Amino acid sequence: MIVYGRSISTGLALALRVVAFSLCCFAMMSSVRAEETTTTLTLAQAVEEALQHNTLIQEALERERAAVWEEKSVRADLLPKLFVDYSYTRLKETPYAVFGATKLDVGPQNNIAWHVTLSQPLFTGFALETRRKIAALGVTSKAFDRERAVLDVVKSVKIAYIRVLLSEKYLRVVREQEQQLKAHLDDAEKFYQQGLIPQNDLLKSRVAYARAQQERVSAESAREVAIAALNTVLRRPITNKTALEDTLGVGEEQALDLSSLLDEAVKNRPEIKMLDVALHQARLGEKLARSGYYPKVYLVGQYQQQGEDLRATENDFQNSFNASLGVQIQWPLFESGKTVADTARALHERLALVEKIQGVKDSVMLEVKDAFEKLHVAKKNIVTAEVALEQARENYRITNLQYQEQMTTSTEVLDAQTYLTQAQVNYYNALYGYHIARAELERAVGGSSHPSPASTRSPSEREGERCP
Repeated sequence: MIVYGRSISTGLALALRVVAFSLCCFAMMSSVRAEETTTTLTLAQAVEEALQHNTLIQEALERERAAVWEEKSVRADLLPKLFVDYSYTRLKETPYAVFGATKLDVGPQNNIAWHVTLSQPLFTGFALETRRKIAALGVTSKAFDRERAVLDVVKSVKIAYIRVLLSEKYLRVVREQEQQLKAHLDDAEKFYQQGLIPQNDLLKSRVAYARAQQERVSAESAREVAIAALNTVLRRPITNKTALEDTLGVGEEQALDLSSLLDEAVKNRPEIKMLDVALHQARLGEKLARSGYYPKVYLVGQYQQQGEDLRATENDFQNSFNASLGVQIQWPLFESGKTVADTARALHERLALVEKIQGVKDSVMLEVKDAFEKLHVAKKNIVTAEVALEQARENYRITNLQYQEQMTTSTEVLDAQTYLTQAQVNYYNALYGYHIARAELERAVGGSSHPSPASTRSPSEREGERCP
C-alpha cells in the first residue's frame, strides 16, 4: 500500500508538471498569435491612427510647447526680478588709519555682506516688448509647422495605403498569370506528347511559366515591403499583418478649377503662413535693432547687510544694514557703429524673406499645377485602360480557344497572355495612380478632409494639460 501510494503521488506530480508545461506553451502560442493577428483598416482609420502616433506630429507638438515656454520666458523679462548675493572677504591685515602717533582700526578684518536687490525695467527702448511679440509669433509659427506635419503625415498615410492596395492587385495579376501559364503549359505538354507541336514551343511555355513564378515571388515580396512601409507610418510593429479595406473607386465628382486651387494653395499652405509670420518677426527685428539708440531705465531697490558674523549683524565700525531706492539709466553713446550694423542686417534679412516668400509661392503654384495635371491624366487613363483591358481579355480568350483547336501557335498565346497582364497592370496603375494624384493635390493646396484628433491640437487647446 505504501509503494502504491508513492506511485500515485509521483504520477500526480508528473501530470501536474505536464499540465503546467502545456499551459505555458499555450500562453506563448497565444501571445505570438496575438502579435500576428491580422487587423483590417479603412483609409480613414489609418489616417486617424497615424495622426495619433506619428513621430513627425509628436515632434511638431513638442516644438510648439517649447515655443510656448519660450514666450513665457521672454514675457518674464518685463516683470520685476529679485536677486540675493552673499559674500565673505578676509583681509590680510585689519584696516587702520593713523592720526599723529595714534593708529586706529577703521574696519574689520573679516567682512561678510549680503544684499537683496529688486530690479524693474521701466524703459528699454521697446526692446523687451518687441522680444515678447517676436516670441508670441514664434508660437504661431510652430502651430503652422504642426499643420504642415499633419498634412505631410496624411499624404504619407494615403500614399502608403494606396501602394499596399496596388501591390495586392499586382500580386493578384501575377498569380492569375501563373495559373494561366500553368494551364497553357499543361496543354502544350499534352500536344507535344501527341506530336502536334514542336519541342521549342514546349520550351517557350516552360520558360514563360518559370518567369511567372519568379514574378509572383517578387510581387509577394513587394507587398510585404509596402505593408511594412505603412506600418512604419502608423508606428506599428514593422512585421504586423495589416489588412486593408479596398473601397477606392472613381465616381462622379465636381470639376476642379485650377485658378481656384492656386488661390487656395497660396492662402492655406502652412509653409507660406510660416514665412508670413517670419516676415512679421523680421519687421519686429528691425525695431529691436533700433532699440540700441535709446537709453534703458531701471528702477532698483536694495537692502544690504554688512558685518563680521555669518548673519552680518555685528559691525563695530558702521551701521550693519541699509536700504536704497533709485533709478538706473544706461545709454551707450558710442559702440563703433554696432547699432547701425544691426539695423542694416535686420533690414536685409527682411528683404531676403520677401524674395523667399515670392519664390515659395511660385514653387507652390507649380506643385499645384503638376498635381492637377497628374490627376487629369490619371482620370483619362482609367477610361482608356478599361477599354484596353476588355480587349486584352477577349484577345486572350479567342487566342487560347484557337490554340486548343491548334489553329494558332504557342507564341501567340504567350503574347496574348503578356498583353493581358500588361493591360491589367496599366489599369491598376491608372486607378490607384488617380488616388495617389488626389492625395498629392490635397497636400499641394494645403487642405485635408480629415479633422485633427486631440493629440494634434496645440497645447493651449488641450484641456487640463500641464507641462512638467
